[in-house]
Amino acid sequence: MDPLQSVLALGSGSVVGFTLGLVGGGGSVLAVPLLVYLVGISNPHAAIGTSAVAVAANALLNLVNHGRAGAVKWRCAAVFTVAGVLGAFVGAWFGRQVDGEKLLAMFAVLMIVVGGLMLRNRKGEGLPHVRLDRDNFPRLVGFGVGAGLLSGFFGIGGGFLIVPGLIAATGMPILNAMASSLLAVTGFGVTTATSYAFAGLVNWSIAGLFVVGGLGGGLLGSRAARRLGQRRGALNILFAGLIFVVAIYMLVRTAGAF
Repeated sequence: MDPLQSVLALGSGSVVGFTLGLVGGGGSVLAVPLLVYLVGISNPHAAIGTSAVAVAANALLNLVNHGRAGAVKWRCAAVFTVAGVLGAFVGAWFGRQVDGEKLLAMFAVLMIVVGGLMLRNRKGEGLPHVRLDRDNFPRLVGFGVGAGLLSGFFGIGGGFLIVPGLIAATGMPILNAMASSLLAVTGFGVTTATSYAFAGLVNWSIAGLFVVGGLGGGLLGSRAARRLGQRRGALNILFAGLIFVVAIYMLVRTAGAF
């Protein structure tokens, strides 16, 4: 790895860390195109495996930041995460059987759908005092398994899937959902990274640089999230906007995949 590639990996990691800290998701979506088109990993599956390692580590660091601020609904997040890990293992196996470019194109379409759902609910304040109970437990398990399957299949942390899943299952505010989603992003990322690592599809040097770069970016993103969270719907709009921009970019880059 040459010096320029190292600098690009560090810079890309900062961007991914900032995104995870700000909106609790989108990190993997940004990491994969950055690794392929900027850092220079030519194999999409290797980029997916490497990004899973880096995003899981950065999500854990950002989870600590949000946890200290009291924004994480730990019990709800734990149920969602445990339910999704099994799904992530299964999804990762199936994902490795599909051409990398086709995976990215399919993922972009899914992003547009989720972004639309986030805009539809952009004015909801949520229930700030929500807790794990018998009513939301089955929904957390169901949404967790579904998000885990898709997360593993597409090789992503899945924050943009987890956030609306947590909101739909419990009714918690989006700021709490984004903070809580980082526990699941970490769990899903570790699961996917393990699957890809056993297949020899992880570049550990670049993954390490991504993690280092994500430290500073994550701190800035967490602070920005807490400020924006005080404005009704601001994070929803920002979250959906990020999804649309990246989805369009990915569709353009993978136009010839099918």
